[in-house]
Amino acid sequence: MTSTLPPFVQPLGHGIHAIDTGFHRDDFDAAYLLVHGGRAAFIDTGTAFAVPRLLAALDALGVERSAVDWVIPTHVHLDHAGGVGTLMRELPVARVLAHPRGARHMVDPSALWQGALAVYGEDDMQRSYGQVLGVPAERVDSSHDGMQLLLGGPAGRELLLIDTPGHAKHHHCIWDATSRGWFTGDTFGLSYREFDRPGEGPDTGAWVLPSSTPVQFDPQALATSIQRLLATSPQCMYLTHYSRVGDVPRLAGLLRTQLAQMVALGEHLRHAPDRHAALKAGLEDIYIASVAAHGCTLDATAVRGLLAIDVELNAQGMAVWLDRQ
Repeated sequence: MTSTLPPFVQPLGHGIHAIDTGFHRDDFDAAYLLVHGGRAAFIDTGTAFAVPRLLAALDALGVERSAVDWVIPTHVHLDHAGGVGTLMRELPVARVLAHPRGARHMVDPSALWQGALAVYGEDDMQRSYGQVLGVPAERVDSSHDGMQLLLGGPAGRELLLIDTPGHAKHHHCIWDATSRGWFTGDTFGLSYREFDRPGEGPDTGAWVLPSSTPVQFDPQALATSIQRLLATSPQCMYLTHYSRVGDVPRLAGLLRTQLAQMVALGEHLRHAPDRHAALKAGLEDIYIASVAAHGCTLDATAVRGLLAIDVELNAQGMAVWLDRQ
């Protein structure tokens, strides 16, 4: 079966497939398809432009659209949930399960669009996100901290949802006991395959950085959420950006170190002139030094190029956090 999968679908075992949504570049943004006992769930969807790939993954795996029971965005930022409304039009029985702070935005995404518009501008919104459709309210459910969900009926696969603020207040993560992994959205940071140590893959040689994307970054809450994830002794994390990583305790240490550095940088530059440029330069210094210490052989120019989007957004999010304080 795996030989017939499209190149953008990566089988990860335990009925889990990562789907490259094609957002920005290859291996940047993933949606996940979880199949168990003939039933299925999507975790994150990417943008509306990703929906043909999600449907192609179902077709390649022989999963009927009527077999999809759940669409679960980890949070409602558009690179994770922008395609939910479009996808739901193709899935006759599925329900959306969103964080209680995000559920209303799945029904009426106008505020999401306006918030993202303020960050990205009209041209980039149309080019990157396309149309963002709402979901009928009767098809949207809210999660709660500690919620248990069974995929595939009463004797099915148990998924656990917990509240994980820090990147966003409308963020939950999903624990899959079968694979002993968390679907982490952006709570466990971003890990791009270009930064893997030479000769090693994401299970042993990944690098990770925190995401402080506007507008609800809270480093203390994020550190607490990361600790909650670690309490289950996970074997792996399923990141939206990008795919599965292992060696979880080491990556958690990298996140903690960088969070502390980001807080110190922000406090130092709180009242600096041209603060945004200074925050960007400081974040680049943190990441370049961390990548070098990690053993990645990319030079500083390559690191800046690969992280340009994240540096810009992280600096914006840090500024909102500093002003909120």
